[in-house]
Amino acid sequence: MKKIRLFTPGPCAVPEEVLVEMARPFEHHRTPWFKDLMGQCQEKLKQVLQTGNEVVIITGSGTAVAEGAIIGCNPPGSKMLTIEGGKFGQRWGEIAQQFGIDVVRHEIEWGTPPTAEMVAEHLKSDPAITTVMVVHSETSTATACDLEAIGKVCRDAGTLLIADCITSAGALPLRPDEWGVDVAITGAQKALMIPPGLGFASVSPRAWQIIENNKDQHSYYLSYIKAYKKGLGHDTPFTPAHVLIRGLNKALDILLEEGMENVWRRVAAMAEATRKAGEAIGLKVFSRRPSDSVTALCCPEGLAVADIRAGLKERFGIQSAGGQEHLKGKIFRIGHMGYIDEMDTVLVIAALEQVLHKLGHKFELGAGVSAAQRVFAERMR
Repeated sequence: MKKIRLFTPGPCAVPEEVLVEMARPFEHHRTPWFKDLMGQCQEKLKQVLQTGNEVVIITGSGTAVAEGAIIGCNPPGSKMLTIEGGKFGQRWGEIAQQFGIDVVRHEIEWGTPPTAEMVAEHLKSDPAITTVMVVHSETSTATACDLEAIGKVCRDAGTLLIADCITSAGALPLRPDEWGVDVAITGAQKALMIPPGLGFASVSPRAWQIIENNKDQHSYYLSYIKAYKKGLGHDTPFTPAHVLIRGLNKALDILLEEGMENVWRRVAAMAEATRKAGEAIGLKVFSRRPSDSVTALCCPEGLAVADIRAGLKERFGIQSAGGQEHLKGKIFRIGHMGYIDEMDTVLVIAALEQVLHKLGHKFELGAGVSAAQRVFAERMR
């Protein structure tokens, strides 16, 4: 029997305390019991997301919350810019097109991040752009951008900024209010350490004004207005995934007990350890600006990604992720989010060495583990 070890970039491993909490008996959702639970989660989410803005909670994935933001923040006459350097950046442009929003879709090479310079150039050449949407941590390529710099460009131009923070919130440094991020979106099954089914967004007063004045929204279930108005009374407009809300409350306690600065430091150390380990055993890091929430490693010549991932799963119960679209078969990805610590990271590196050794890859056995241990010895004092 293999122990399931989740190192995918979502869904991520969930703490046992959270699973036990969700297994406890629960009450109906239209009760003071649930409203108290909801209110606690709303306040704790603000702390985890480092925001003083209101946070909406929607039953659905991160994509659901992103769709609601795209629709609500782009009333008739709007023009949206998306910088697309991966699968999820593409998704936001596709959603905008699906709803008839005027969208400029700027494609960049996968593995390169959106930059403030790219955004500034578009805003200068096309003053009609009212909204910008970027991905803070592009999961498909394990690439992070300088969201703070992009936020400054948008703030100076008076342009609304929506950020996909689905794999950055709770893992990477994120300060939406300071950075000028008007809508910061995330989901349950990543760094927030609960199963899939909830989406969250912090929304600035400027964004709320646009959303509230948008009388032509197409969205009903994903309406930010409905979620916001009900949320003021610690309630939801529709039936919530209230067992997940119960788990969320416990997971947020765990994050806040560790402290967000400490969480960011731990995740960064695990990511650097994995990158250094990969290089030590002859694996190239794919991204030009790697994200700390997930690492993408290039497959060694002569080996197959499918064999590496199968070896990790069959021998050690480790579940990783492959590449998407044209990166399929070229990279594999190891997550650093969720219920993972330094020793879990050493374990996955040791397992990877075993698998690569069996597949015939030539390297010094133990070099990856040693490289990772040096990172932890230096960074986690």
